[in-house]
Amino acid sequence: MDSARGETPLETKLKALIRREGPIGVDAYMRACLHDPEHGYYRRRLAIGAAGDFITAPEISQVFGELIGLWCAVVWQQMGAPARVNLVELGPGRGTLMRDALRAARIVPGFHGALAVHLVESNAALRAIQEETLAGTGTPLHFHTDADALSSAEHLPAAPTLIVANEFLDALPIAQLEFAGGDWRTRTVALGAGDGGLCFAADMTTRATPATQPTDRAAREGDILETCPAHDALAALLAARARHGPLAALLIDYGHAATGYGDTLQGVAGQAHVSPFHAPGETDLSAQVDFRHFAAACASAGLAVDGPLPQAELLGRLGIVERASRLMAANPARAAEIEAGVGRLLAPSGMGSRFQALGVRNENVAALPGFER
Repeated sequence: MDSARGETPLETKLKALIRREGPIGVDAYMRACLHDPEHGYYRRRLAIGAAGDFITAPEISQVFGELIGLWCAVVWQQMGAPARVNLVELGPGRGTLMRDALRAARIVPGFHGALAVHLVESNAALRAIQEETLAGTGTPLHFHTDADALSSAEHLPAAPTLIVANEFLDALPIAQLEFAGGDWRTRTVALGAGDGGLCFAADMTTRATPATQPTDRAAREGDILETCPAHDALAALLAARARHGPLAALLIDYGHAATGYGDTLQGVAGQAHVSPFHAPGETDLSAQVDFRHFAAACASAGLAVDGPLPQAELLGRLGIVERASRLMAANPARAAEIEAGVGRLLAPSGMGSRFQALGVRNENVAALPGFER
């Protein structure tokens, strides 16, 4: 925290809470920073884009959204081309991905006429931008404030459903455990003894039992283990939606394919990494996704899982190089820009390997495009 800048309103609120009730869990801290009704980051900020705190794949290259649009259309065909289909995006940002997806999928006869687009977005300002971005698509738009809409036939019609989520899972609140004193303890956010600032602490009064642990080695003093109860809740929502008709979901995020030790909670402000305690409520917080845990949660809920695969591998299988080549040939003045954007998405030391893709579906839906063995 920059003492010269002073406390944010949310920091003041959280410190008062901790003084009154004691340290809070890391998940409660993350939830407050992102979703506090008055001061939460996602309630107030327009974070995405060149002027925001971070840039996502759809903002880097239009090819990303186009491939996902074609992926959706192919899955719709595999489902038998139903007359009605819900297309849901979780955390649609500025609407860029959906705009590019809908444009590319127009080449598939009948797909647009079957669509009802549902956008799950808690930020009112972003919802207004999404409406503007998608105004010319000619597709009905329906807005929901949270993913609970997935379980309701009232909010989301009982019909086949396609779900897309890019950089959604990483923003779900995580809990952390710390191996201290020879056992697992809940990691909390407390007030430092010196300056009274926010800091991490281990709750030494109770022992915690992790649901899953890494298999490569035993825990050592100081190890951090992250869990995400919200992943289990989302898996349950996907299973509830699957009871209303065929379901196929594509989730892409940065994370790891196997459970491991480590503290991955990070803050991002002005496209730079900062402490998770920097300007609470004005800093984006996220954590790497444990795809092994999320896949297991989906399987436990009765869903089939494809992957995870590195983003570069999935996009390669979906034909990103060929599509980029055609786009460059049609737009020679933008060829260098297109090539650079696709290069960022595929970079082995960057997004190409750090981001993973997971497919989730009903058992009776065929293996999803790009994941077939």
